[in-house]
Amino acid sequence: MRHRSNSERNLSRRTFLKTSAATAAVAATPCLVPRGLFGQSAPNNRINVALIGVGNQSRVDLPSMLRQEDAQVVAVCDVNRGSYGYARPEHFLGREPAREKVDAHYAEQTRSGSYKGCGAYADLRDVLARDDVDAVMVILPDHWHALATVMAARAGKDIYCQKPMSLTVHDGQEMVKAVRRHERILQTGSQYRSNAVVRRACELVRNGRIGEVTRATSIINGSDAGPAPGWEEMPVPDGFDYDTWLGPAPDAPYHIDRCLYRFRFHLDYSGGQITNTGHHANDIVQWGLGMDGTTPVEFEDAGSVWPPEGHLYTTAMSTAFKAKYANGIELICRTQEPGFGARFEGTEGWIQYSYNKIEASSESILESTIGPDELHLPVSDDHYKNFLEAVRSREDPIEPVEVGHSTASVCHLGNIAMRLKRKVRWDPEAERFLGDEEADSMLRRPYREPWSLDAPNMTE
Repeated sequence: MRHRSNSERNLSRRTFLKTSAATAAVAATPCLVPRGLFGQSAPNNRINVALIGVGNQSRVDLPSMLRQEDAQVVAVCDVNRGSYGYARPEHFLGREPAREKVDAHYAEQTRSGSYKGCGAYADLRDVLARDDVDAVMVILPDHWHALATVMAARAGKDIYCQKPMSLTVHDGQEMVKAVRRHERILQTGSQYRSNAVVRRACELVRNGRIGEVTRATSIINGSDAGPAPGWEEMPVPDGFDYDTWLGPAPDAPYHIDRCLYRFRFHLDYSGGQITNTGHHANDIVQWGLGMDGTTPVEFEDAGSVWPPEGHLYTTAMSTAFKAKYANGIELICRTQEPGFGARFEGTEGWIQYSYNKIEASSESILESTIGPDELHLPVSDDHYKNFLEAVRSREDPIEPVEVGHSTASVCHLGNIAMRLKRKVRWDPEAERFLGDEEADSMLRRPYREPWSLDAPNMTE
């Protein structure tokens, strides 16, 4: 089956600006909210937010943003009008269900009990053309993160980008450049930075409670191989713009297990569990070791398991790699079921975080007090509020773009070593492999025409 490309739809820059401006004029009007609706949060002081992508993760991100009194969700965007088939069969998600949730939420706060002010879009460019949108939440599959972020930065929007921040190291580099060049705020959706228990564990490690750290372990989930050889192409569902969903990724036959929640098990769109729960676990390791902005210098496969040839999924079923930082600390990333956590081992004990609790080699470590003159990590107890505070102050949030890039890079580099099944050496400053052209070639992916990071707004 051949899918229509975006160029075939004649979405030129001129056409885009003309149509989206008209759409914005119509869509913006109903979003005016009666003064006093939010009490002390006057309408003129609110940050107008749009969600780009309202699939599985929006089940957390949308309610969390709706709870913010100093923000208002004015638009939602998704190539899926609405369907079942996400992480759980009973979840009905997409732009129309999301719009209904937003309108119902704000309707509860009006005297009339009605509200019809949230715009719903199929094309993110229509959202970015709206002058009344201050910030966007990028909750798309990973292969869209860089394009959406660069487009948003160029449009003058601040960005909350879900983890992993990027699909490739090169994508992450371009995201950093765009955010800094256009002086935007970006918060990476690594919400464990806003978890008090994680912060406590990392502070104990950073303040020497386990002595000199020798090893860190990130523990993540595994996955299966997906549909077996012989799987067949499915018809694209009504209301789902599959060609735009693919975007910069290679053309491929539609299958429900390629899209929606299960995109993360395809290398064309994601890195598997290593960039899913692995991004969180490795982010905790990076924070606990004080390695924000850098990565290990060596990566090596340690027995990863991949789907047999012919299965639909292409990411590792069982993650296993080891790495080493320049200071000699060893990092091990592995699958363990039920798996999620981060463990730190040192010369005087160990600390492990898992499922919102801390364990340690001794009670004295757990009960230790961090003194006023010791290192205290930045405090955030609400990742979304922290983002909005950064938008107002123009100061970096708790996980800015460079930090999200370095954590994502740890995952990408581990994936590359596992795919090559050998050791690779990495230069964190130059962000390239040492004497390894094959590995370097895996740092970026070609974009399907006409999509391009050089001209993401489809300029003529």
